[in-house]
Amino acid sequence: MEFAVTGIDHIQLAAPVGCEEEARYFYGEILGMQELKKPELLRKRGGVWFRCGDRQLHSGVEADFRPAKKTHPAFRVKDVERLKAHLPATGFEVQDDDALSEAKRFYVEDPFGNRLEFLEWRA
Repeated sequence: MEFAVTGIDHIQLAAPVGCEEEARYFYGEILGMQELKKPELLRKRGGVWFRCGDRQLHSGVEADFRPAKKTHPAFRVKDVERLKAHLPATGFEVQDDDALSEAKRFYVEDPFGNRLEFLEWRA
């Protein structure tokens, strides 16, 4: 085989029409991700892009939006316990999960109901 899949460039989460300000608040202000400027030709589609470490998260508009409840991204976090304490203070409910002994992790829904996992691998 002469090609190789070498990694993930970005993930896209669907969101409803008009989601941009809520996405900026949650992903930008609460989670601290840097907003990226979308290419000119893609701006008319709506949505917002963010930097997530050396990858990107795209919040994309879907007219017949339904949140992802099972399929989800998992974000690596430095000091996951601090984020876990921060989210309820901003109005987002945390769901604990201790089923993976090698990591501290929890789930939360973004403002649109998409499931997100946050974890920190134990040393």
